[in-house]
Amino acid sequence: MLKKIAIASGKGGTGKTTVSVNLYYFIHKYWTDKVQLLDCDVEEPNDLIFFPEAREKSFNVVNQQVPKIDNSKCTYCRDCVEYCEFNAIVVIPTVKFAEVNASLCHSCGACLHACKHGAMLEYDHKIGEIKKFDLGIGLGLIQGELEIGSSMQTMLIKDVIKEYNPETEIVLMDAPPGTSCPVVTTSADADFILLVTEPTPFGLHDLQLTIELMREIHKPFAVIINKDGIGDGSMEKYLEAEDIEIIGRIAFSKEYAANYATGKILNNLDETQDSFYRNLVMNLKEKLN
Repeated sequence: MLKKIAIASGKGGTGKTTVSVNLYYFIHKYWTDKVQLLDCDVEEPNDLIFFPEAREKSFNVVNQQVPKIDNSKCTYCRDCVEYCEFNAIVVIPTVKFAEVNASLCHSCGACLHACKHGAMLEYDHKIGEIKKFDLGIGLGLIQGELEIGSSMQTMLIKDVIKEYNPETEIVLMDAPPGTSCPVVTTSADADFILLVTEPTPFGLHDLQLTIELMREIHKPFAVIINKDGIGDGSMEKYLEAEDIEIIGRIAFSKEYAANYATGKILNNLDETQDSFYRNLVMNLKEKLN
């Protein structure tokens, strides 16, 4: 049975990608080889860095339908402007100016409905690409790459999630950092959320925001504390007071950070890391089953 796990964090730099990449490796090792990794951080995807032997299998362009105004038919009545919830249309009747801002358009179709004069036409506007990679283990990586200047992260993330292999048993979704719409889009269809945090004041603040979000969208979750051993203990006090499970701890290590910085975390796994991820995989397997 297909299960989806999202790996999220309230801020960047907490170790979300570290957990995602390692979890993919160890789920393949200890659970099932029908596991697939989705890099949903479409503004800055970097899961691929840790698989230097990856081979690109395919890619496809993702477009959105954006309206364009035919000035020969436009009466400059501004009905389309009134219908547009995203302020993507500018119409100035006095100078007979009408234009759609593609970077603000959400392709909702409201302006097409509003226009009674046939002045609205649609065309393809590129928002990004989806690439698929063979990683040598599991069912591979699917990566979204947002077009520079586009603000359509959620639209592209939805398309990335739809592309998983139908044979997949476990889908891992590496979410964007933060608590905004792209994170909600990534988490909305997940069966379980892993929240990766660090025991710092910023880490605690942003974790609290993320936990509020998970509760708002009614998703089961547990916390992984990365860089464990630093901080003043306020993280543990908060999680204990809120009765939130700490599903794992990754000790602070300069050596591990150096391996990460050079993209070599999967080449420098010791027994401690193997044991940690094996236990994490077993815990997740029990929760999801």
